[in-house]
Amino acid sequence: MKKFFQEIKADIKFKSAGPGQKLTESVGAHLLVGRDGQLNQDTGGDRAVGTQGHEEKERAPRGKPNQPALQQPRQGPTSEAQMAAAAALARLEQKQPRARGPTSQESIRNQVRKELQAEATVSGSPEAPGTNKVPEPREEGSTHLAVPAVCFTCPLTGATLRKDQRDAHIKEAILSHFSTDPVAASIMKIHTFNRDRDRVKLGVDTIAKYLDNICLHPEEEKYRKIKLQNRVFQERINCLEGTHEFFEAVGFQKALLPVPDQEGPEEFYVLSEAALAQPQSLRKHKEQLLVAEPVRATLARQRRVFQPSPLASQFDLPGDFFNLTAEEVKREQRLRSEAVERLSVLRTKAMREREEQRERRRYTYTLLRVRFPDGCLLQGTFYARERVAALYAFVREALQSDWLPFELLASGGQRLSEEESPAFDECGLVPSALLTFSWDAALLEDLRAAGAEPDSSILKPELLSTIEKLS
Repeated sequence: MKKFFQEIKADIKFKSAGPGQKLTESVGAHLLVGRDGQLNQDTGGDRAVGTQGHEEKERAPRGKPNQPALQQPRQGPTSEAQMAAAAALARLEQKQPRARGPTSQESIRNQVRKELQAEATVSGSPEAPGTNKVPEPREEGSTHLAVPAVCFTCPLTGATLRKDQRDAHIKEAILSHFSTDPVAASIMKIHTFNRDRDRVKLGVDTIAKYLDNICLHPEEEKYRKIKLQNRVFQERINCLEGTHEFFEAVGFQKALLPVPDQEGPEEFYVLSEAALAQPQSLRKHKEQLLVAEPVRATLARQRRVFQPSPLASQFDLPGDFFNLTAEEVKREQRLRSEAVERLSVLRTKAMREREEQRERRRYTYTLLRVRFPDGCLLQGTFYARERVAALYAFVREALQSDWLPFELLASGGQRLSEEESPAFDECGLVPSALLTFSWDAALLEDLRAAGAEPDSSILKPELLSTIEKLS
């Protein structure tokens, strides 16, 4: 019924708009804009207009040649049926309730906008523990960076390295180690230079099997020879870097030996008599090979101590802390905002959890500061997936009385549990956060009952001697 009235209403409005505007006019014919939007030809005769099943003759007004026709005044309904339909439509519109305030879709959009704005602004309220404004990556070398860059420590040389220096430095250190301990250096090369861990394990197990056969059957000559063109050797061992250096380091030598039923000789690894006489050394080298791990640079904490400062919660981070560049971060945020606007749906708990996981994967490192009761600040760099227990150990190393129990609190007083030890990204402590140091409540009560207070100087003197001004 409503559709029927809408069609009648459209018909009424069209008829009340006049006969139409002439686009061109000539002596023989006139073009008029018809109801369907097409150009109709007027030859000077009568044109029929149908209304409610009745035909009415109407003479189109003529103007002078090449002159536009005068616009006719709008007319209202001319028949009783049209007047009745208009009255019915008016009554129907009066009964329909008018919209009061924004629709549900508009409310959803407004809520989504508020959430996006809250994510992009500084959160200093207790409801967002440990969170800060996500800083834009800065270029290295800026004097206002909270830390110049993410740095690493080489376990072989102890050198401090930037992210882009670590792999080349470690390879160089391993190669230089061949001059002092070729067996250990070849084992490190096998596990470090080859990235495919499954292939490394398969190759290492095969080498260990060769050595086991020699140790179990020292009198059998066939186990002391390894054919280099053997399919197993080629597929599992020859494809790995460092394997040839290992065989030579443990006492194998290359030799051309004749092969039965074959014209020319082939290349073999043959264990020397000196190495065969020391089977315990072969067992030791086999165990070293099996238990070895890749040589990786460890994350440098870059520990720094700052004087009390109102800038404690401000972090300007270099680009190393982000998996994306500044432009990519901005683009991702814009696309995300547009997608949420386009969908305009309430997010379920599962949707929110998936979105939080995607957000956490954006960061590899986090910069954490701990504020002590005297206002001093202790700063360190951590992996975003490290556990809270690592932060407790880091703080404990800096205390004069490292045996006393203490607590670390995020913004709003949320206690970080050392026993449960969640990851930093799970706690929202990425890519940076400011935490508060507090002595254990039970300890404070016992000290006050005894008429004592904790030492006002909490950090070790050697750390206080390197204290800096935060700028």
